[in-house]
Amino acid sequence: MVLRNWETTNVLQKDAEFDVTYNDTVTSENQTIYAFNHTVSRNKTEGVRVTVDVLTQASESPILFVVRQKQAVLSFQVPLILRGLYQRKYPYNHIGRTLCQPPTVVASETQYFYVDVSTLSSQGTNFLLRVSRVEHFTLQTDKKFSFTASPSQPQYFKYVFPEGVDTVIVKVNADMSFPCSVMSIQDILCPVYDLDNNVAFIGIYQTMTTKGAITVQRKDFPSNSFYVVMVVKTEDEACGGPLRYYPLSPDQLIDAGNRTKRLDVVVTPAIKTEIYVFGMLFCLGIFLSFYVLILIVACVYNRRAKKVFLEPPDMSPAETGKMAASAYEYGSFADNGSTVSSEAVTDSATSTDNYGYIERSLDSVGRSRQESLSSVEEDDYDTLDDIESDKNIVRTKKYLCVSDLARKDKRILSKKYQIYFWNIATIAVFYALPVIQLVITYQTVVNVTGNQDICYYNFLCAHPLGALSSFNNILSNLGYVLLGLLFLLIVLKRDIMHNRALVRNEINALECGIPKHFGLFYAMGTALMMEGLLSACYHVCPNYTNFQFDTSFMYMIAGLCMLKLYQKRHPDINASAYSAYACLAGVIFFSVLGVVFGKGNMVFWIVFSVIHILATLLLSTQLYYMGRWRLDSGVLRRVVYIIYTDCIRQCSGPMYIDRMVLLVLGNIVNWSLAAYGLIKRPNDFASYLLAIAICNLLLYFAFYIIMKLRSGERIKCVPLICIVFTAVVWGFALYFFFQGLSTWQKTPAESREHNRECILLSFFDDHDIWHFLSSIAMFGSFLVLLTMDDDLDAVQRDKIYVF
Repeated sequence: MVLRNWETTNVLQKDAEFDVTYNDTVTSENQTIYAFNHTVSRNKTEGVRVTVDVLTQASESPILFVVRQKQAVLSFQVPLILRGLYQRKYPYNHIGRTLCQPPTVVASETQYFYVDVSTLSSQGTNFLLRVSRVEHFTLQTDKKFSFTASPSQPQYFKYVFPEGVDTVIVKVNADMSFPCSVMSIQDILCPVYDLDNNVAFIGIYQTMTTKGAITVQRKDFPSNSFYVVMVVKTEDEACGGPLRYYPLSPDQLIDAGNRTKRLDVVVTPAIKTEIYVFGMLFCLGIFLSFYVLILIVACVYNRRAKKVFLEPPDMSPAETGKMAASAYEYGSFADNGSTVSSEAVTDSATSTDNYGYIERSLDSVGRSRQESLSSVEEDDYDTLDDIESDKNIVRTKKYLCVSDLARKDKRILSKKYQIYFWNIATIAVFYALPVIQLVITYQTVVNVTGNQDICYYNFLCAHPLGALSSFNNILSNLGYVLLGLLFLLIVLKRDIMHNRALVRNEINALECGIPKHFGLFYAMGTALMMEGLLSACYHVCPNYTNFQFDTSFMYMIAGLCMLKLYQKRHPDINASAYSAYACLAGVIFFSVLGVVFGKGNMVFWIVFSVIHILATLLLSTQLYYMGRWRLDSGVLRRVVYIIYTDCIRQCSGPMYIDRMVLLVLGNIVNWSLAAYGLIKRPNDFASYLLAIAICNLLLYFAFYIIMKLRSGERIKCVPLICIVFTAVVWGFALYFFFQGLSTWQKTPAESREHNRECILLSFFDDHDIWHFLSSIAMFGSFLVLLTMDDDLDAVQRDKIYVF
């Protein structure tokens, strides 16, 4: 024992031992130094923990503890003051800190460290000091280790990569959600940042309640080892917990209460390179198999069609016509340009007219259509006085046929609908480039700062590749791109065959079936590909600020599908690309506003619900009157007059019953959705908006199918198979979608409570399977729209009814 005098302070140094509790008193006039020594082995890691408890608190100054080690110094005061939000102060008198072990180059070395205890308080303060060795300081692979931690008693442990393991997943679990805690992965360096106010300084970290998982790669840690640091936060706001009261005095100390938390940690090896390769091959194999299947089906139907059209030398002309008619029955969804004789068309035109129309022979319309090749605009057709004069007469008939709404020049409409494709291609370029730049920046920030609260991954099944943190969620979006490209190829084949039929002046192509306009189909295929690209971008770093990347083209797809359904029977009066995309831009605008301002904001929900209902009424009026109405200052007067004449003066039913049924159902659905949004105010506004679009699409699609069958039309084998297959796939897809492995509507820590292990090939999770199935289901839905009316390809347009 050495006694020295330095100015007015007495410095007393004591030789101290491990696992002994020292009860002592310190004042401003005496300073005590506890000297410890222990043997450090290069091949063995041993933790040392210092525990301090203050029994009597000094009113003037705290006690300062300084631990001096080789190449490291650790200091802390007691009571330890930790700050929360709004500078709230929480004092802790019981402190426990683990010392960082300095490296050694020799096999075994005796190292000394000193614990200095001092204070500026003139009053004596009694304290307890204990230094002990930490058992199980090194974590073992696949072995769970349990411990407790608190804000003033953080814990950390060492893990060494075993041979042959390059990537591990550190998983931490707790039985209770609160108190909120932080999980950090730090390199083997001194000092270790293990307090609430400095744990985010270095390394990789994330907040957690009951679950936490971080994937760690050997390449990021040159020493082939790392520390797992667990810190309990002083407040729970970061994990979604309640907000404490604001102190009346800025210097008021708040009792934090019991914030001890029991935690379990286990380190497991991550998947190997072979799993990555097999996962990528599996993903490619699934979607490339659709290319093979489509090619096989196309070849089979082409071969059957050629056999039908091979005319025997002794066949009479009448038999030839019958053979050509039978060839139509084998039409392929990939080949729409088959030649059918006029006799076959005439036979098909003699079907029963449900609505009382007089049958019309194709001889009157089978004339040659050798139009000029000069450029023509859409308005050229409408400037003719006779067309202007009979618009109201034609479109307000009680029963309409496709021929009544397919009067415009086909070249005009073809150019009109091609604008859909070129516009969406332009939108895709200008939308995708800044999105890609932004998500690359997000990923860079995550990798540089180590803050894994920025992105909402399923951390229990997030396989990194290069700079990407969750490669599997990105890879699973490949199906949207490949199947979108396949759909474009199918549409291109149909487009080419149809143009060849037009060049040959075939009666079927000119005067029969639903008018063939492929611009919207090209736009749908492009939108599906862009959905895959933007969904992949979103999953680079999923969070609430970029969730619209994942949904924007879903709105586009839903809108384009409804426009295509309407265009089939209303080609002359369908919306232009400019007005359609302007409306979709408004939808995306409200989506962004809802994500940013909609959470719990009653004013926003009232405004949105009013706009939703008004838009539904305007669209219903537009559909019911086929666009033959005006929105001007006299519209209210006309509405009152119609109500008086049709409802009060005399009770007359609607003139267009079928349309009225659809619109009444549509208004019921949309008003119900508006009321639900106003009452519940769901946090996920983007998904709520998408649900509105999907409900309207499904309602219109179901109405179309019912009216098609009610009108005496039939659904051929290929579209029927597509309908059944698509419905089944959509059912399974929605099941996996609602599993909810993460949610950006909550805090990152609460989102991790929903994380789950991989369920497919140890590489893909539930959301990846949603990507697989939804891309297949969308592709099937597009095929249904493409092939649904193939049974009408040999039917005169004045026999095809509008509904």
